Amino acid sequence: MKKIGVLHVITDTTIQTRFTHVQLAELAIQGGADTIQFRQKNGTTRELVEIALQMQEICNINNVPLIVNDRADIALAVGARGTHFGQDDMSVDIGRKFLSSKTIIGASARTEDKILEAISQGADYIGYGPIYKTSSKLNAETPKGLERLQRMCELATCPVIAIGGITLQTAADVIRAGAYGIAVISAVCGQQDPVKATRDFIQEIMHAKQT
Repeated sequence: MKKIGVLHVITDTTIQTRFTHVQLAELAIQGGADTIQFRQKNGTTRELVEIALQMQEICNINNVPLIVNDRADIALAVGARGTHFGQDDMSVDIGRKFLSSKTIIGASARTEDKILEAISQGADYIGYGPIYKTSSKLNAETPKGLERLQRMCELATCPVIAIGGITLQTAADVIRAGAYGIAVISAVCGQQDPVKATRDFIQEIMHAKQT
């Protein structure tokens, strides 16, 4: 059984430069993150593999899944537990042809059709957003809001991970709208104390799931 986490911390070194991807993975896991996502748009494949290998080592020690965004080849090279495809990346069904059946595959989907398509192709979870206005992504789409999130969660037959502009103050609302979990970037990576930020998010998520 594939375990999908409820707090995906997406490491980032463009919105901040204090911490490396590897350090952020370590800090987020310390705070209780149950999934780490590695996303890096630039750099050579060799450089990305080297970073991902170090992150995979930390994730392995702590039994936390590492999910590599956009790059199935790097996920495969380092033995990561999963990969995540954006809407412009490889389709889920093609990824399934060469990735292990045990590999977690997440897919970004913005419309009902795309969600159903990704699920039919074997996506293990759907990334949906941005829920709120976000500054972590250039050219971000119009915020979807909680009502559309709720509709998509009702439609999906797999976990929905909400992303985009989610803060500690709005995390509980997102979970109560039906999201299985939350993915964050700046709300952890851009904070003075990523460990505390992660810990606070986990507490909010778990509390919202119990109420």
